[in-house]
Amino acid sequence: MSTLLTWPQIEPLIKELNVHEAMKNAFIQYSLGRAEIPPVGELIMDDPEGEVHIKYGYLKGGKHYVIKIASGFPANEQLGIIPGQGMMLLFNLTTGEPDAILIDDANLTIIRTAIAGALASQALANKDTAEALIIGTGVQARYQAKYLCELMSIKKIKLWGRDDKKTQMVKKDLTDLNIEIRIEDHLEDAVRSSQLITTTTSAKKAIIQSDWVMPGTHITAVGSDTPEKCELDFNILAKAEVIVADSIEQNLIRGEIHQAIKNKVIDKSELIEIGEIFNRTRNGRTSSEQISIADLTGVAIQDLVIAEAVLNAHNKN
Repeated sequence: MSTLLTWPQIEPLIKELNVHEAMKNAFIQYSLGRAEIPPVGELIMDDPEGEVHIKYGYLKGGKHYVIKIASGFPANEQLGIIPGQGMMLLFNLTTGEPDAILIDDANLTIIRTAIAGALASQALANKDTAEALIIGTGVQARYQAKYLCELMSIKKIKLWGRDDKKTQMVKKDLTDLNIEIRIEDHLEDAVRSSQLITTTTSAKKAIIQSDWVMPGTHITAVGSDTPEKCELDFNILAKAEVIVADSIEQNLIRGEIHQAIKNKVIDKSELIEIGEIFNRTRNGRTSSEQISIADLTGVAIQDLVIAEAVLNAHNKN
């Protein structure tokens, strides 16, 4: 019989999860060709604005395959409904039987995205990095800050968002990190003075310009998960020495890499997968002066790892 869990039942289990190494290994297995991940299913709505992503797949030799449905409807806030909706379904890889139905309101997607972002930043930023600039005011911005502080020696978080009130709310929510949290008024100045930047917006027009990015900067971009989204001026990728994708195949048709390829400023041959970095079969940063970019569009193996971790934590209790 399958396990059915809703977010109020899942949330207390989150503190028990330690999926960092499992997620790194899943990315390694993916880059070694040991995963089956079909193209992303996608629905884009205009009135009201909304998007639905369907991701699914499995690791060869694993226990489950996953099907994840996650949506975002920004206007929901005006209706008193959370913008993110969705669920993850785990099926037995041998029999096809449903083992778990996780109605997580898209929260597990948010968490697995933040963990992957922090892992990428840890692997690619300069090792002495003590500050991070986080761009955006949504839940993802909060979780990126949390996991960056878990994995790196971050002493200060700088925040920038279009909406001052929302940015103040993010600052308030991050006070329990017990580090300095500062709101930046001018994005260009903030970018120019930052060596580690994480972008978490749903922008469809570049918000960071190429000439703002200084030598030694690492950017982890997690907001551009559809073909039309864009947070970075594509010329930033042209000047970067290290360009990392979570899935080269997927990044060719969505995200920042897609925009740079489309505008013919980079070539596929320049791309490295994050699994290759974790497996140490390809080099990431080799100099403190290099500019590096991690373009993370989200891969189903992340959903598989976190869904299995939740099920395992539930079964232990």
